[in-house]
Amino acid sequence: MALSIRKALLAPLWVFQLATGAKSFLDNPVIGSRRLNRLGLHVTRVRLADALCRWRRRQLARKVRPEWREAFDRDGFVAIPDIVPAEEFGALREAVLTYRGPAREMRQGDAITRRMPVDPAMLEAIPQLRRLLAREDIAALFHYVASYRITPLHYIQTIVSKVGGNDPDPQETLHADSFHSSLKAWLFFNPVAIEDGPFTFVPGSHRFTPERLAWEQERSLSDPRAIERLSARGSPRIGAGELAAINLPEPRALAVPANTLVVADTVGFHARGPAMKAGERVELWSYARRNPFLPWLGGDPSSLPGIAERRIAVVWAVRDRLAKWIGQPWHPVGTRSPVDHP
Repeated sequence: MALSIRKALLAPLWVFQLATGAKSFLDNPVIGSRRLNRLGLHVTRVRLADALCRWRRRQLARKVRPEWREAFDRDGFVAIPDIVPAEEFGALREAVLTYRGPAREMRQGDAITRRMPVDPAMLEAIPQLRRLLAREDIAALFHYVASYRITPLHYIQTIVSKVGGNDPDPQETLHADSFHSSLKAWLFFNPVAIEDGPFTFVPGSHRFTPERLAWEQERSLSDPRAIERLSARGSPRIGAGELAAINLPEPRALAVPANTLVVADTVGFHARGPAMKAGERVELWSYARRNPFLPWLGGDPSSLPGIAERRIAVVWAVRDRLAKWIGQPWHPVGTRSPVDHP
């Protein structure tokens, strides 16, 4: 009886979530309904989100450098070397690597990820970083990939590889972040070689071709209680051997020099390459994901100056308060620099 009452109370919320970016087949029995998905529920959401994304990008395209836009449209990512003028990059890198501020860490498998928010204190201390994030050409590219005029969340991120542990790192498995487009970007402060586990992307996998849609339909019919947990929660994993079946090429590992900006749509299949040795890399990591069904470009209050750079502290505080119900994998580790050892 209690379970039936709970379902009745939550049913309106589950239905409402169909009009949002909610993606978990496990936590929302409407999204995860195999009966509804046989009738096309999941694929309909995918098609509508994709159509609106492409419409928004057409409105935003004219402000993006043509060579960046063409590379992104073709591959689903763009890698831009020497994004910061050479005479300025050294000072920016030094300022970032020596900055000390509040940090949090999360462990996945044999890797530890540390994040430090790009907040008012950091922007005040590192004016080179403020100038970089204010560049109109970079902002236009971020807007285009995100398909919204939205200010991403920015962090200084450190990934420390091979720190022990037997569990696999879920980031090393090819996956899509969701059923709809979102922005992730990395500005690397050090070179990233193949043995360092570079960002890896399947070129062209950001497009919802008939083959990709058929794959989405098939995956939506799986029992969410019987498949890998992250896939069940809406971040589907795919084996490298499955790519050819949906007419996709081999993954491309982006070994890049320092001062390279990589911007990607993580609806495409991507992963962190397996690190072959212990080490660390430091990057400016940017992220933006918004409700995919909004038929407008802007109107995001959290992107307003004075609010945008303070969002991360609010997000962390809210998750801390709700950790009992929604979990909080990011643990405070005090004041750190990006290159302090865990």
